[in-house]
Amino acid sequence: MKFRIITLGCKVNTYESNVIRDILLDNNYEEVDECADIYVINTCTVTNTSDNKSLKEVRRVRRENPNSIIIVCGCMSQVRSDIDEIDADIIIGNSGKSDIINLINEYKENNKKIIKIDNIMDTKFETMKINNFNRTRAFVKIEDGCENYCSYCIIPYARGKVRSKLPNDVLEEVTTLVNGGHKEIVLTGIHTGHYGADLDGYTFAKLLSELVKIEGLERIRISSIEMNELTDEVLEVIKNNPKIVSHLHIPIQSGSDTILKLMNRKYLKKEFIDKIEQIRSIRPDINITTDIIVGFPGETEELFNETLDTVETIHFSKIHVFPFSLRKGTKAEELPNHIDDVTKKNRVKILIEKSNRLEEEYMSKYIGKELVFIPEVYRDGCLIGHTGNYLLIKYKGCEDLLHKDVKVKGTIVEYPYLICE
Repeated sequence: MKFRIITLGCKVNTYESNVIRDILLDNNYEEVDECADIYVINTCTVTNTSDNKSLKEVRRVRRENPNSIIIVCGCMSQVRSDIDEIDADIIIGNSGKSDIINLINEYKENNKKIIKIDNIMDTKFETMKINNFNRTRAFVKIEDGCENYCSYCIIPYARGKVRSKLPNDVLEEVTTLVNGGHKEIVLTGIHTGHYGADLDGYTFAKLLSELVKIEGLERIRISSIEMNELTDEVLEVIKNNPKIVSHLHIPIQSGSDTILKLMNRKYLKKEFIDKIEQIRSIRPDINITTDIIVGFPGETEELFNETLDTVETIHFSKIHVFPFSLRKGTKAEELPNHIDDVTKKNRVKILIEKSNRLEEEYMSKYIGKELVFIPEVYRDGCLIGHTGNYLLIKYKGCEDLLHKDVKVKGTIVEYPYLICE
């Protein structure tokens, strides 16, 4: 049978979709781009918009493929109360994805709709392993769940409590991927830096200390980590191990203490700034990127300007900017003083312009400097890929250099690329 997987949402969903893909391929299913017998839609629900987009995608796939088996899984199906009304043949939440073959066989045998939504608050870590991602970079999910309960976020209800993949399982999966030719491993999770919170005496720092010992592994990248998870122990490992790349994505979400409190974030502006200074004391040229939500309820013009000032103080290298999007069922829904869409759009534009300037400034520091990058794509006679500190490199070269270490020198910034020779 032929299958197609449609993935919405975060890197964790991408990882889990690739696990499903590997399972189907290992069981002699054929992956296609269209006209599939089976469609797997891995959904997102982080905002009302993403929830509606997931639902719209399910309806589109059903409309265009009335005789195919439609499988819906992920965050949307985990939290929607009307999930039984969705026109799909197999519906599961955020557990049981690795059981997809049994679910398909059960449906084929009985021809009856299957709905299996487990209590995500009482679920163990579902151990998954991928055989391949691409030859350059592989994502490895090491953790699931979140217990931060930020006021704007539905994810703790969709993903449940923090739970960690066993250390030996992580090390085995990474070793297999490295032996298969992968040079870079990206550690990912819903709350990645909280890895080990449910393991007796084991921490994220200890995992990093073990991973750096794997022979043949060139780069370890952390997909995203909260400021207060960058403990002294973690920073000590980063300081002493160049395999851990000089790039950290640390969400700040707002540069105003007033808004941070409304968001139920677990730090104040000064604490965040102090942490960045500590990181730069051990890695002076590190690329620090972030997420910021603008137009959060109660964000006045003065408070938005405070965020702009904080951005300049910290000097992020890039900012992922999101207009606040209401998610029903969160505390933020109940807050007063919601911001109109026009104001949010204008603030997004201002912050993106600032982000582009900061990113170009960071890239310009590497003009004339030698760099090593791993080409991931060959396009129009050029190799495109990333350095360890996540500079996007474009270089005229031959396709034979794909997935290999290439030493280059920065020549000019042509955003979003650093052009090299």
